[in-house]
Amino acid sequence: MSMIFALIIILFSAIIHEYMHGWMADRLGDSTARDQGRLTLNPAAHIDLWGSILMPALIFVGTSGALIFGYAKPVPFNPYNLKDQKYGVAKVAVAGPLANLITALFFGLFLRLVPGLSLVLASFLAAIVQINLVLMIFNLLPIPPLDGAKVLMPFLPYDWQMKLMQFEHYGFIFVLLFVFFGFSLIVPVINFLFKLIVGV
Repeated sequence: MSMIFALIIILFSAIIHEYMHGWMADRLGDSTARDQGRLTLNPAAHIDLWGSILMPALIFVGTSGALIFGYAKPVPFNPYNLKDQKYGVAKVAVAGPLANLITALFFGLFLRLVPGLSLVLASFLAAIVQINLVLMIFNLLPIPPLDGAKVLMPFLPYDWQMKLMQFEHYGFIFVLLFVFFGFSLIVPVINFLFKLIVGV
């Protein structure tokens, strides 16, 4: 897989992820994303120079193509506008990873069930599945500000919620450390799901 193909896949996968955050928030009563022009699949509204292009390219080159990871600009939402004040934030958070799972399932089943695909097309579809599984699993890690922490938050005691919110100020540092030093911990899960979906 070339770096250009990988960047295209991760860009659009990250955009789908962020769009679904905004879509879910909109459905739950907060129109912030729509009002700011972010409830769209237009890449221009979501591209983050560092997260969508430079960081994925550096990781791809630095790992000789073994790993690629990136993100789009987070879609804004106001949690106080959500109809569901207890679980609303968790619903908005889980919508992104679920979008990546659905994308992985769609292209994975297409790859699995449609015969006679060319090697190039099959490789491209496999990359879509793999990258979306990476985004899903990674974002579900309970490290603030990742989605997993927001999904977990309403189920924790109040004291733990406060500690997790304080932890968010330093979360990005831990996210980067995990990308470079802890990523191997989730690779077996990604590989298992990939084989389960694609059937190899």
